[in-house]
Amino acid sequence: MDNVDLVRILGGLQFTILVAASLVPFQLDWKKELAGLPKLHFQMYLIYGGYIVLNIVAFGLLSVCFAEEIAARTPLARGFCAYVAIFWGIRLGLQAVMDVKPYLTRWWLRLGYHLLTVLFTILTLGFGYIAMSWSNEVTL
Repeated sequence: MDNVDLVRILGGLQFTILVAASLVPFQLDWKKELAGLPKLHFQMYLIYGGYIVLNIVAFGLLSVCFAEEIAARTPLARGFCAYVAIFWGIRLGLQAVMDVKPYLTRWWLRLGYHLLTVLFTILTLGFGYIAMSWSNEVTL
């Protein structure tokens, strides 16, 4: 498999995370649980979540639609891959500190949580590999 195919696969995997993200407000009952927040805090919470979703959509679209350019060994492409790897690496690290156990009440929620951990790992390592492995001509 070459880097172009890898970028496309990684781009597609990012869209699968959006499926899980779309279930979060319902599984965590945001309507009830966040009702006590001041309106501004609630709005900020939704805005932050929206920015994260938009980042994931952008990462996925750019990776799928511009895989050749991302795999072209340019400093911009390497920077993009490094940024995406750092983004998912941070999210992977958060898996270790977030207190999710009270919410993993069904087998499919536990399975989904572990699959997300695997996806975060694949995305971190995959984009990190692409950012670091290209050519000796370009260095970060």
